[in-house]
Amino acid sequence: MRRPHWILATVTVGSLVGAMMIGSPAHAAGPAFASSFEAGDPQPDWTDTVERASGVDGDVTAGMPGSLRAHVTAIAVNAQPNSNENGNNLNDGDEATKWLVDTDPSWAQYTLDAPATVVKYALTSANDAPERDPRDWTLQGSTDGATWTTVDARSGQTFADRFTTNTYDVTTPSSWSIYRLTITGHPSGNLTQLAGLELADANTTPPQEGPAQSRVGNGPASSPTAKAGAGYSGLKAFQLAGRHTVTGRGYAYSKVFDVELSVSDQTELSYLVFPEFNRADLSNPATYTAVDLAFTDGTYLSDLQATDQHGIVLSPAAQGESKTLYTAQWNKRTARIGTVAAGKTIDRILVGYDKPSGPTDFRAWFDDISIGDVAAATPQTHLAEYADTRRGTQSSGDFSRGNNYPATAVPHGFNFWTPVTDAGSTSWLYQWSRQNNAANRPTIQAFSASHEPSPWMGDRQTFQVMPSTAINAGRTNRALSFSHDNEIAKPYYYGVTFDNGLTTELAPTDHAALMRFTFPGDDANLILDNVNANAGLTIDAPGQAFSGWSDVNSGSLSAGWTRMFMYATVDAPITASGMLTSGNRPSTGYLKFGAKTVNLRIATSLISVAQAKHNLDLEIAADATLESVRDAALQQWDAKMKTIEVEGASEDQLTTLYSNLYRLFLYPNSAYENTGSAEAPVFKHTVQSAVTSPASTPTETGAPVKDGKVFVNNGFWDTYRTTWPAYSLLTPSDAGEMVNGFVQQYKDGGWISRWSSPGYANLMVGTSSDVAFADAYLKGVKGFDVDAAYQAALKNATVTPPNQNVGRKALATSIFKGYTPSDATGEAMSWAMDGYINDFGIANMAAALGKTEEAEYFRNRAMNYVTMFDPSVGFFQGKDASGRWRQSADDYDPRVWGYDYTETDGWNMAFHVPQDGQGLANLYGGKDGLAKKLDQFFATPETAGFPGSYGGTIHEMLEARDVRMGQWGFSNQPSHHIPYMYNFAGQPAKTQALVREALSRLYLGSEIGQGYPGDEDNGEMSGWQVFSALGFYPLQMGSAAYAIGSPLFTKATVNLENGKKIVVNAPKNSATNVYVQSLKINGKAYSSTSLPHTLLANGATLDFDMGSQPSSWGAYSPPPSLTTGTAVASPLRDLTGPGKGTASIPTLVDDTSATRAAVNGSFTYTFASAGEAASYYTLTSADTTGTDPASWTLRGSYDGTTWTTIDTRSAQTFDWRLQTRPFKIANPGRYKYYALDLTGSLAEVELLGTPAPACTTTIADEVSGALTIKSGVTCLAPGATVTGLVTVRSGASLYATGATLKAAVTVSGSLSLLNSTVQGAITATGAGPVALEHNTVRGFVTLTSGHGSTVVAGNTINGPLTCTGNQPPPVNNGLKNAGTGLRLGQCSQL
Repeated sequence: MRRPHWILATVTVGSLVGAMMIGSPAHAAGPAFASSFEAGDPQPDWTDTVERASGVDGDVTAGMPGSLRAHVTAIAVNAQPNSNENGNNLNDGDEATKWLVDTDPSWAQYTLDAPATVVKYALTSANDAPERDPRDWTLQGSTDGATWTTVDARSGQTFADRFTTNTYDVTTPSSWSIYRLTITGHPSGNLTQLAGLELADANTTPPQEGPAQSRVGNGPASSPTAKAGAGYSGLKAFQLAGRHTVTGRGYAYSKVFDVELSVSDQTELSYLVFPEFNRADLSNPATYTAVDLAFTDGTYLSDLQATDQHGIVLSPAAQGESKTLYTAQWNKRTARIGTVAAGKTIDRILVGYDKPSGPTDFRAWFDDISIGDVAAATPQTHLAEYADTRRGTQSSGDFSRGNNYPATAVPHGFNFWTPVTDAGSTSWLYQWSRQNNAANRPTIQAFSASHEPSPWMGDRQTFQVMPSTAINAGRTNRALSFSHDNEIAKPYYYGVTFDNGLTTELAPTDHAALMRFTFPGDDANLILDNVNANAGLTIDAPGQAFSGWSDVNSGSLSAGWTRMFMYATVDAPITASGMLTSGNRPSTGYLKFGAKTVNLRIATSLISVAQAKHNLDLEIAADATLESVRDAALQQWDAKMKTIEVEGASEDQLTTLYSNLYRLFLYPNSAYENTGSAEAPVFKHTVQSAVTSPASTPTETGAPVKDGKVFVNNGFWDTYRTTWPAYSLLTPSDAGEMVNGFVQQYKDGGWISRWSSPGYANLMVGTSSDVAFADAYLKGVKGFDVDAAYQAALKNATVTPPNQNVGRKALATSIFKGYTPSDATGEAMSWAMDGYINDFGIANMAAALGKTEEAEYFRNRAMNYVTMFDPSVGFFQGKDASGRWRQSADDYDPRVWGYDYTETDGWNMAFHVPQDGQGLANLYGGKDGLAKKLDQFFATPETAGFPGSYGGTIHEMLEARDVRMGQWGFSNQPSHHIPYMYNFAGQPAKTQALVREALSRLYLGSEIGQGYPGDEDNGEMSGWQVFSALGFYPLQMGSAAYAIGSPLFTKATVNLENGKKIVVNAPKNSATNVYVQSLKINGKAYSSTSLPHTLLANGATLDFDMGSQPSSWGAYSPPPSLTTGTAVASPLRDLTGPGKGTASIPTLVDDTSATRAAVNGSFTYTFASAGEAASYYTLTSADTTGTDPASWTLRGSYDGTTWTTIDTRSAQTFDWRLQTRPFKIANPGRYKYYALDLTGSLAEVELLGTPAPACTTTIADEVSGALTIKSGVTCLAPGATVTGLVTVRSGASLYATGATLKAAVTVSGSLSLLNSTVQGAITATGAGPVALEHNTVRGFVTLTSGHGSTVVAGNTINGPLTCTGNQPPPVNNGLKNAGTGLRLGQCSQL
């Protein structure tokens, strides 16, 4: 046996003092073996050497025959404005990456390792925007890069699709060492893009067959989240690649290191693996890989059932089956192998591939393989210590694992303080590794004050400081490299020791921070800077202070921003200072010190420099230390973390839970300041509830400053789903204050933001603060102006907004159509569907406030989702103002993204009706139909291959694909509720299984800056995990209830603010016991999947019995719905419209508030039909103040001659211009003529009613003999005749207009007669509703024990009319009945 290669590699933790190590991870003293495959590390003892294999070989090639990809030594391009879309992407073999250039013409140049004769070349189109594809180009060769010869030229070229490779023969091939492609034309625009450029010579000899490839290489050629062409750490990695040649199992285990390592009970194996993505095989074959160990006793680790940190068996097959490895990204795996192999000796380290099916090919990279003794983790003293603020930072705009940055702050604080890896960016401030330097080390360019809520929204109001041993303000030059092992990132503290020994630490308060810089030598400097030129700086060296202002913002998405001011002091004398504007920015300056340790106290303000100084004095005393500030912040975070305590959680699950609570309580953020004293605070805020930004002075804001508290930084489209209900449950006092802070936005600027960043950003669909705040009110949250909150929601829902930045887009028409037309705004269907959810919340809040008229109106609007359902395709889709569906049944594909759908496709919007799960089921044919639709949804894979209106692949598509749970795009918010919809289908066991699968594998990677499957979005993605881990979820926002799922822990305790506890016990819980067998609440059996908030808020004990098999628990008691029964919802509709009747003033019924008219006397509407039953009407105010009607009367008539008043109003007001107000008609009937008597101007009038029921049977001629209606709706058209007895059974309906019934009518179902003649008697017993209007009845009428409405109006009844026990009593709507005969009982006055 050869001697083992091994290394004693100690892990440096930096020079941070012990007191600052709160929250630091435990480290091994030094592994017995470690290799990153770098020079100086142990190198593999074997290359391309298989120990055991079957059905796998190494015949895996990249590129076309004769490819010169491996011979390209240098790539040059004329420009690459985006560093992530650079020229190197052209040769990486990955269609998902591209070179993007903004010049015309543009060129890309390859230098080869030796001259070659290129006979073919290939161009690959990029992910999006076909107009950027190359169309015209020349390919040239050169020996010196100066003199060029054209070898091929093309024009008028096209690409059939995205990611399409076109191959071309070279016209005049010759031998050259340098080749240049010059693109001279593309279809349109100013951008050109290309995913790949490949050159090939005439050598088409197939590669020699051999074993799977296992060798050291330069690392993955591309990654959306990591540095390309490098290992995880360092520049090298170990590759395992091969071809799975058989249909069944294929495997290959390759030897790498020859070692001799003893295993103790503390021994841990760790490594990183990067499975490359195989676009042709979505089973992700490269994930079926793992490091394996061969022991001297002949056993292998892969056979011993060792598990990784997530409980997955550490074998190639098990790792692949678990779906826990992401492709095209690094994944860390650790396993405490001592639990299964203590006492054994490791003889060989291997890497293996093992997949149960093929054929396919695979390539995976391994790095940082380490084996050593590591002490088991011990419980942290503080729950906040489990949180790691770097989770979600190994992300980019191409693929999100959170898209976070390590914000150090207090809960809901005014400022964030963060390290910055790209100090010139207002988007991605800190990336874990993608921006690493040439040595593949992360670097920090600054420490910054930030107010960024999301990289997509961008940063604003920034200030930067960077410690340096030299006075060099250039960002690249001043950048300092470091290791993440020497970095501590906690909510309450950030510290890093750089490779040069310099240490930076910081701790936050609300408006301020204390930073401590410890320098390694005598050169101590602070570079003061900002993102761009929109800032100012003043240095007061004698006073050891500086101040400044910042107008840095991200453009329109920072709508409403105002100037930020800052004031800072240092505790060491400044020996030199000045400005460094040359080549930098006007606010770039420096401070030089003689001290080795410098403490910086800094505060910000949106009011003035003086207020910034005041904030500093209030929050950080002159004698404060980093430790005292840190501990105060820690105390605040611990108070939040202690809201939830769990048992039975792994170390990784604890990190996930408490990091998610950190994200949850990080947002939204205070934007107010104390202008008084600590003892007598006076809170004021600078108004940012705006679209524009005012000019300010260098020391004071130009914006209004008002009393009170305000909050900012929230995208309600995301956060309404989980964060706001979490605040309502966990911290209701804070919830009330924050709701009131956003209501202050409404008071300041007239609206609540859709996306507050900080003001009125024009982004996303829905005014979802409506349902969020209604939900808070319904759950008992106090401390906010309820009336103003309701008014703000009412304004969103009923007022045509003045611009695109506020309110609901296209409301000018959608409020009258009942849906948002696709030709009125983009993403119209999503606007409509989110509007219905918000209307549901408003309805329930209105009901709770006693506003019954508005409650019923909005409840009907919440059911308008049925207007967006296209039964011909079985999905919701958009339609235009004329009612024409966007796609025909032949053309519709639910996998296509965009158009009607915001950041998703038709599948993920197919269940967007949480407010009415029963009604949704009815659309799909019942509960079984809903279950089958959900089953198909989770079985249909997302391929990211149907970009639709996006024109190409966007990051959300890739993230949804990599969720690998069918179409479920859990990586983005619109689909978060979908697994819980199985509760409505009567199959809650499927909810339980899906939720637990998501919890078990979609929040992994905390150790290396991952942790999320997509954008985290202001705590929303975190809130989903927190709720789901507890075992219940706010499925139906806007109602005070939760849907039950499957708890994650054996015990969880929620420590409520009122001193009571929610205790969730699940002692049998495990990775396999995910199904609820039974549930007891407070000791009593509980069978419903709906959990009332009041039951939890008063404290409760939930005892779950968990098992490994599905049960029927909860199947028969789903959450409540708007709809009951099996009928499709039939909400109120506007009964007026084209072809439906004639209006005296047509502009008042044209379905838009864009037209207005004055009414002087009466507005009349005559229906083309025999009559329509309006139960509500709406009036929309005009755009001119002082013209609103204050009182009016609504009349109805059957014949246009005899009229009755059906509603009257007085002393009415309209709070806003173009506001639609609903009114319930006091005495509704099926009238042909309507008249509205008023004086004033209006924009629109609606007559709302339930449409005539869909006729299952229509009779237009004569029925000879009896007619018995047993089910459905039978309609008698005008002129129809029935000669015999008519019987309407319970559950059936008769709807007759202008018909003749020659015999008696007996009813126990529903009856509506209008303008008809009945020659016999009418007897209705237990029937309802019943409407007899403007008929002639020659026999008696007896109505007994009716339910629902009973209308007997304007008839001629020549017989007794007797009414008894009807609820409510019958009415005649002011139109008395004529004829002979007695009028008895409830009908005595009719």
